[in-house]
Amino acid sequence: MAQCIRRLAKEFLGIPRGGGGRKSEAWWWNEEERDRIEEKQNAYVAISNSTLEEEKDVREATYKAANKLAKKAVTIVKNNAYERLYRKLGTREGEKDVFKLARLKEKKTRNLRNIRCIIDEDGKLLVEKAKIQQRWRSYLST
Repeated sequence: MAQCIRRLAKEFLGIPRGGGGRKSEAWWWNEEERDRIEEKQNAYVAISNSTLEEEKDVREATYKAANKLAKKAVTIVKNNAYERLYRKLGTREGEKDVFKLARLKEKKTRNLRNIRCIIDEDGKLLVEKAKIQQRWRSYLST
């Protein structure tokens, strides 16, 4: 009985492909890009829902065209956004933004849980985990 139900469910509902992944939006993103990407995604879903080979081929061609358009549009918008950013960075106000971006990048790359090297009291570079931990213990105990 259970196998029969599963088989019928597969026939009528289809097999899920898995998680949708994480959707991220960048600072240069806009509504036009969202629409183009959505068209491409809908074309891909149409391919996976098609059962006949001829139908699949036609939908695959539609998907490839939509994918090409989406990539071109994203490239154009991204390039324009970076151009505006570079023009802004050339001004006095943009100079401050450069330092903000540098601080943010430095904060993101900083990882205090996984220190790879540290300088000891004599100025020597310690890279071994045991020696680094020993140096921290001696530093924090004083």
